[in-house]
Amino acid sequence: MADSDERTVTDEVVASLRDTGDPRLRQLLTGLVRHLHAFARETRLTREEWERAIGFLTATGQMCTDTRQEFILLSDVLGLSMLVETVNDRRGEGATESTVLGPFHMTESPVRELGADIDLVGGGEPCVVSGRVLSGDGTALPGALVDVWQADGHGFYDVQQPDVQPGGNGRGLFTADGEGRFWFRTCVPSPYPIPTDGPVGGLLRATGRHPYRPAHIHFIASAAGHTPVTTHIFVAGSDFLDSDAVFAVKPGLVTDFASVDDPSAAREFGVANPFRQARFDLVLEPS
Repeated sequence: MADSDERTVTDEVVASLRDTGDPRLRQLLTGLVRHLHAFARETRLTREEWERAIGFLTATGQMCTDTRQEFILLSDVLGLSMLVETVNDRRGEGATESTVLGPFHMTESPVRELGADIDLVGGGEPCVVSGRVLSGDGTALPGALVDVWQADGHGFYDVQQPDVQPGGNGRGLFTADGEGRFWFRTCVPSPYPIPTDGPVGGLLRATGRHPYRPAHIHFIASAAGHTPVTTHIFVAGSDFLDSDAVFAVKPGLVTDFASVDDPSAAREFGVANPFRQARFDLVLEPS
């Protein structure tokens, strides 16, 4: 039995993983152990700092509920979520760029008819969002599913205000028509702060970072024979486009929410005039 030192303990732990049956699990755990140990050696991690880190992770887990995922929020603010998306981005030319899922896709979006209004509380600037779901060659994808969720006009998701917003507000699951088209009514979302009442908020304050995200609408688009895409559209001109707290903005996803002053168009869409309109196609990569 050899004495462990700063180097040999890492090799001992790695050696203990040699009989892991799943090769990928062995690779992941081996890499994790080597990087964690290297971090501790490089930073000369103290016992007190180790204990504080354990406490922080424990508190992060305790903050998680059926409608809130503090660990995803932590991954987001450390840029890990966006890094994983980038590492796994295998889209072809022209396919819609992916970005982070975010911590609020925790409930099923209610099935809605095309053209439905997902803003159930009102008070925001009326808006119509439309587009098509297409394959990489431009072919329409009839029957594609478009899952949508967003904050309201004041910057809150339904799960953050269960006493104010009805469940499913700002959410909808739509089925594209025979030409791959989708459209729905909503309000223009506003920039908002990510939750700061938990450990992640404390981390942001300790590092002097703001918690704000630019205004955006989330999408997950899927169709048979194609790889689903998780993405956002960001409202052009929104505050915080250059300093998103979760590093998720891509220029190709910034979308014009054009002002429309046309009573006949407003009647056609079933919204008050004037209103805003955004058009955005979702292009999927064939599997």
